[in-house]
Amino acid sequence: MKRDPKITFHGAAGTVTGSCFLLETGESRVLLDCGMFQGSKTEKELNYRPFPFSPASLDAVILTHAHIDHSGLLPKLVKDGFTGPIYCTPATLDLCAVMLPDSAHIQEMEVEQLNRRNERRGRKPVDPIYNAADAAVALVQMRPHPFERWEELSPAIRFRFWNAGHLLGSASVEVEIVTGSERRRLLFSGDIGPHHKLLQFDPDAPAGWDYVICESTYGDVDRHDPSDEERRKMLQEEVKLAARHSDGALLIPSFAVERTQELLADLVDLMDKGEIARCPIVIDSPLALRATEVFRKHSRELEHGHLLLRALEASNVRFTQTAEQSKAIDNMRGFHIVIAASGMCEAGRIRHRLKNWLWREEGTVLLVGYQATGTLGRFLEDGASTVRIQGDDIAVRANIRRLDVYSGHADGLELAEWIAARLPVRKAVFLVHGELPAIAGMRERISLLQPELTVVAPSLDATYDLTSKGAVSVSDIKVPPRLGALQVGRKDWHNDFQSLVLDLQERLDEAADEKARGIILRKVRRALDATDQ
Repeated sequence: MKRDPKITFHGAAGTVTGSCFLLETGESRVLLDCGMFQGSKTEKELNYRPFPFSPASLDAVILTHAHIDHSGLLPKLVKDGFTGPIYCTPATLDLCAVMLPDSAHIQEMEVEQLNRRNERRGRKPVDPIYNAADAAVALVQMRPHPFERWEELSPAIRFRFWNAGHLLGSASVEVEIVTGSERRRLLFSGDIGPHHKLLQFDPDAPAGWDYVICESTYGDVDRHDPSDEERRKMLQEEVKLAARHSDGALLIPSFAVERTQELLADLVDLMDKGEIARCPIVIDSPLALRATEVFRKHSRELEHGHLLLRALEASNVRFTQTAEQSKAIDNMRGFHIVIAASGMCEAGRIRHRLKNWLWREEGTVLLVGYQATGTLGRFLEDGASTVRIQGDDIAVRANIRRLDVYSGHADGLELAEWIAARLPVRKAVFLVHGELPAIAGMRERISLLQPELTVVAPSLDATYDLTSKGAVSVSDIKVPPRLGALQVGRKDWHNDFQSLVLDLQERLDEAADEKARGIILRKVRRALDATDQ
């Protein structure tokens, strides 16, 4: 009996993180990506829960690229019983070889700190999601596969990679499924890069599909990305603005992989041309150092690889490796630039640099990437006057700037152009990897391209049969979604609580005297007592 293929969206549904799509045919169970959830604590807690499927039952994993929101739970998948191959491009394998062990190290360090706090509070210790040994095993199961060459997973399913233009090695995935006498053609976009991306060629893939699963990170945004020259001019202006403070610092929270390398290439190019004054550039990230060596290895595959190679030889560029080298940055005098992970300020050394500079007016923070809801970067972007870092309340006096010209993601117009080049789509487009406003914007754009086309915005853990007539939602009340639609891609109670604490502290600080502070606290107490009635 012929069975229609089935797809379940176990991540990146109504949110931009946790990409994970389960594709089931009569003979095969294949996972597309296995990413870590980031953003609010409610979403991040999903990383600790069991998978909503049996890892041991999977036949294969296909990985679009190395970013942690797409690859970060692969070690957990292996730890929980998956023994099959993980297919990816050769460059993706090389990047995962530095990124997954780094992810394990961060988890082990954070859990160690958390357990010290838990012990003081009388709480039970917790374990990291996975450790370095789990990451090493996952890497052994990874199989490098070139672009544009078919790989047969079973007699009924095969796939091939197409350049996605998002990151070194990033791919869109073409999947062909045989069901009886019919063939279903699916295209998973992965993350699509913009037109003017310094180190990546434009994305590509064939046209004519049954189903397309498309990212929508910036679906409601028209950025009008500048040319290379215009982008460098905008960066030049930001550096000059920050350098007005001769003893200040320009902090750039940046993803360690590709964004850091792009920024470094542009900064050194501007300095070589005399368009900004030469100053120390510190890359404060061991991961960025290791990733940069991967970029050096694959420089011939990059569109402007020679610019990166030249920047790496600049005398004013240095990378920190040890914790002592990182801490020494806080003692630097004279204007300097620090690029540090993570790009959303959620972990890594950037939090230490922010703790040292946010409260100082001579500091500048330049946000150069997407800031997911509930992250520290998003709070800074939204104009928070006080933030909490490592348990301390930090007043924000530094100049917070934004330069959204280094995005690794296509904007709404470019995504629409990418979809237009893939038409016709005969059955449906699924919009994933986007928050609700972005998905709504993308839906509107697609309706202008092919008005009769069905557009689906799946919720977390939703399942659809991919029939010959269209996508059919499958309801299974025995397996409820792990989070409701209103809990995904939004601030949660943890964020609201932190905001309330900071607002209360600010009101108490602004109160005229002890009597005024007492009145504020009594009002809070009455509100709390009212909830008990």
